[in-house]
Amino acid sequence: MITIIAGTNRPDSSTLKLSKYYQRLLLNKGLEVNLFSLMDLPANFIQTDMFGKRSEAFVPMQQMVADTQKFLFVIPEYNGSFPGVLKAFIDACDFPNSFYDKKAALVGLSSGKYGNIRGIEHFTGVCNYMHMHIMPLKIHIPAIHKELDEEGNLHKADTLKFVNEQIEKFVKY
Repeated sequence: MITIIAGTNRPDSSTLKLSKYYQRLLLNKGLEVNLFSLMDLPANFIQTDMFGKRSEAFVPMQQMVADTQKFLFVIPEYNGSFPGVLKAFIDACDFPNSFYDKKAALVGLSSGKYGNIRGIEHFTGVCNYMHMHIMPLKIHIPAIHKELDEEGNLHKADTLKFVNEQIEKFVKY
C-alpha cells in the first residue's frame, strides 16, 4: 500500500491540493493509495501521542503508517525547511516499525522560486536516520499558485513531464 502524506496542517493548502493530484495519478494506475493530511491529526497529539503514549484517536493513524510499504511525502516550505508538524508526526509514530526500511518519494513545493529544495534535503536527513529508502528523483515545484489550476491539476508542460517521470519511477521503485 502507498500512503501520501500531505505535510502540513494548514487548512485549504496547496500541499493538500497537490497531494490529491498525486493520489489521482496513482489511483489511475490501479494502485491502493491512502491520502493522509496532517490536518487530520488530533489537535492535542503532542500531549497525547508522544514519548510512548498512544491515544485512541491516533491508533488508526499509526496502523495506516505501519501497514504502508511506500510513502510519498508532499512537503511545503516553512521558513526555509519543512513544517514542524511533519516532524512531530514522525516522532509520534512508533519507531522502528513505522518507517524503518520502507521506501519513499519526496515532493517539495513553495510559493517562492525554489520549490523547497532546502526543506526536502533536511527531510531527507530525517528519513536517512530512520533507514528509509529515498527515491533519488525528488521533485521541487516553485510558485505553486501558478502551477495548479482551479480544479487542482498541474498544467505546465515541464512540471507535468517531471511529475509523470517521478510517478513512473515510484511505481517501479
